[in-house]
Amino acid sequence: MTSPRRILFVCLGNICRSPAAEGVTRAMAEGRGLTLDSAGTGGWHVGEPPYGPMQQAAARRGYDLSVLRARQFVPGDFLQFDLIVVMDADNRREVERQRPEGNHVPVRLMTEFAPETGARAVPDPYYTRDFDGALDLVETCARGLIASL
Repeated sequence: MTSPRRILFVCLGNICRSPAAEGVTRAMAEGRGLTLDSAGTGGWHVGEPPYGPMQQAAARRGYDLSVLRARQFVPGDFLQFDLIVVMDADNRREVERQRPEGNHVPVRLMTEFAPETGARAVPDPYYTRDFDGALDLVETCARGLIASL
């Protein structure tokens, strides 16, 4: 299999974890020719920018998430991307539920790219309020993802 060039990050609402993963990976992989996007399994926030506290935490680290807008994951994403990276097992189940028959695009947990952390999911800071902790994990996982390409 060739190295993925089109990567989609998926979380629940597409306002915290997946836009952070997109923004962090975009900054870390600049010039590598990757196409990156993010989406949520739910549609509550479609068209909205990332959550304010997540944008602020990311901005303190030099990541600008302000241009991103939430969208909902659709089955057609399996045809547009080479790799789908989800933030937790619930996201994975929902994405896999929408997989078109015969499609083999890998769906991997973000934390699979940083096994040394022992994390099984990127905790949702919308609920935990730990935006910096989520970003710490996203940065570690993004480095591992980029190294795997």
